Amino acid sequence: MQPSPERIIQMASAFYDSCVLFTASDLGVFNLLAGQPGLTSHQVADQLQLDHRATRLLLDGCVALDLLGKHDDYYENTPETTAFLVVGGAADLSGAIRYNRDVYSAWGRLPELARTGQPVEKPETHLGGDPERTRTFVMSMHYRALGIGRALVPMIEVGQGQRLLDVGGGPGTFSVLLAQANPGLSCTVLDLPEVAAIANELIEQQGVSQQVSTLGGDYRQTPFPPNQDMVNFFGVLHQESPDSIRKLFSKAYDALGPGGRVNVMDMMTDATHTAPKFSAMFALNMALTTNDGWVFSDHELTNWMAEAGFENVDIRPLPPPMPHWMATAVKPDKPD
Repeated sequence: MQPSPERIIQMASAFYDSCVLFTASDLGVFNLLAGQPGLTSHQVADQLQLDHRATRLLLDGCVALDLLGKHDDYYENTPETTAFLVVGGAADLSGAIRYNRDVYSAWGRLPELARTGQPVEKPETHLGGDPERTRTFVMSMHYRALGIGRALVPMIEVGQGQRLLDVGGGPGTFSVLLAQANPGLSCTVLDLPEVAAIANELIEQQGVSQQVSTLGGDYRQTPFPPNQDMVNFFGVLHQESPDSIRKLFSKAYDALGPGGRVNVMDMMTDATHTAPKFSAMFALNMALTTNDGWVFSDHELTNWMAEAGFENVDIRPLPPPMPHWMATAVKPDKPD
């Protein structure tokens, strides 16, 4: 059988789909049709102040991607779009995909990364250097965490623990969800001051300021508060080098009391670093935007935890469709 070019052709034009999704979401198409289903393209264009011809082409593109339905000349959201792309919905992903949109231009510079080995944009751009990009990044992480948290929080054994350190906790969303599920838990979110300032806003909005606080600082340099019952690294370690990860686990070990637990939620690959596909692609994404970004394997993570002195390492995937894995390990009750 002769090889078919179909897969390569589809791969070469895959960004068409992303651009249609981002544009329709950013312009408010799905929100408008959620409130007024069955509009014509002219009505959509008029209400959103868009060009008539271009709007019809965009809406027809959405129909081709099953993001919209079309009956005669009238458009409406699909059940999938209603569930995931209407702002404020229970499973809203419209904020989460803003991160993908923001790194779109960086992916166009992948040859530059291959030639130089350096990120194509300054990592600090979305970590305080550009206030708008920083807010977009933190809010995207917030909405992603809300989605992931539904599966993740039930997997975390808080037990009798009272003190949690959330390292690189960004918007603090995971700490908020854990605090809401465990009224006796006190959480500290450690992240850069510019990020922590936005986290404080979100924490207050969600009504858990009595349980969740922030500590502004660089987690690579800032000492971890002592006597913790749990230390979480959620979506953090994929931007760190192996040596940095070892140091962070050592800091976590020292900050935990006997029997304390460390949790890692992150992308991971198998030992070949080529599967799952999404993790391998995400490794490139991190290399494009951070100095040491990549995706490690579950085997590497197990070894780093053991080197730091942790025991009972357990690693398992989160339920599909989430591409993340959850790892836990325990500091011995009586360290050697």
